[in-house]
Amino acid sequence: MTETTRPITRRGGLRLLAAAALVLLTALVLSPGQAVAKYASLVIDAETGEVLHAVNADTRNYPASLTKMMTLYKMFEAVENGRWSMNTRLRMSARAAGQPPSKLGLKPGQTISVRDAILALSVKSANDIAAAVAENYSGKEWKFAREMTATARRLGMNRTTFRNASGLPHSAQMSTARDMAKLARALLRDFPQYYHFFSRTRFDFGGVSHKTHNKLLLSYDGADGFKTGYIRASGFNLVTSAKRDGRRVIGVVFGANSSSARNRLMAKHLDRAFAELGSAPVLAKANIPAPAPLPTAPGREEEQGDGDGPPRIVEFDKKSRWGIQVGAFAQSEQAENMAMKARNTVPSLLDGGVISVVPLTKKNGKVLHRARVYGLSKRDAYRACKLLERRHIPCMELRGPETLEMASLPDS
Repeated sequence: MTETTRPITRRGGLRLLAAAALVLLTALVLSPGQAVAKYASLVIDAETGEVLHAVNADTRNYPASLTKMMTLYKMFEAVENGRWSMNTRLRMSARAAGQPPSKLGLKPGQTISVRDAILALSVKSANDIAAAVAENYSGKEWKFAREMTATARRLGMNRTTFRNASGLPHSAQMSTARDMAKLARALLRDFPQYYHFFSRTRFDFGGVSHKTHNKLLLSYDGADGFKTGYIRASGFNLVTSAKRDGRRVIGVVFGANSSSARNRLMAKHLDRAFAELGSAPVLAKANIPAPAPLPTAPGREEEQGDGDGPPRIVEFDKKSRWGIQVGAFAQSEQAENMAMKARNTVPSLLDGGVISVVPLTKKNGKVLHRARVYGLSKRDAYRACKLLERRHIPCMELRGPETLEMASLPDS
């Protein structure tokens, strides 16, 4: 049979043009710059880096406000190297003040301290403050973003590119679940003394109380830090660090459909990770340094020591396996003094607590001494931190050990 053709009528031509336009529009909508968010998740052991769960861990996605974790990393660097102090004032430009919400709402020409800027990023996720940080650090936000990307490469985040300090939409600002886990681990490793900022659930500024977007801090047992993120192109993102029975894990979720779905997915992945870690001996893999010997509160020990006997073992029941950390210091004496100051500041909640200094050796060999008070209920730990922060004493709640070995001391 011979194939026949018919001439294209005007109506048929219009239909073809309409179909072509639809194909072109679809291609534009689904172009890389406007791609629909892809789901990805990852959980790692924070101590060893071992991967405990992974789905699309190396798929590039929009990080949204997870970007601010790197902005904060650069701020902590600036404080540590003396470029800034916690009291350094950052000036708001008209450009920074004009960033879209979420924002703190400072006017052009107003200033904010580095400490309050850190809280505005970690709790409020304020885009105007992120832009101000970038401009005060590098002069231009794009220059700061270039430094952020360079730092990402140094940390092994090879599939991450930053174009701004806030995470507001930009087609070239991309990262992966694996890279964000590397960043979270680097923050824990390099700046443990500032980790408490990621644990804050509220930030008071200018007479307004700003509550965290990270509801998992309030609902998941052991969750004590890190960041949420959302733009339309990314979906709902979350990085969480959680600790149970001396084991810490880091979880990442990209591209969830809602904040509640994001939290449910994260909780499920963390639960499975902790269950897997629980099958192995705790101390063999965690490699957590033993606390330095310090005086304990009377009545908490199993037996009184005479100064020459064996170490005393402090046991905590299930309801008192929480504690607080009130900073990390170069000298153990500084840490002890801060822990005692905290206990004296809130005696109604901390008088019965056990003071301990927990050393941490950083990768560069530097030792930090973490000031802690153990033996609290979860409720008292959170109440104590709230009261201490009102007195400008940095504080974070943490899950404590079941037992604590203390040196015997002579009777007083």
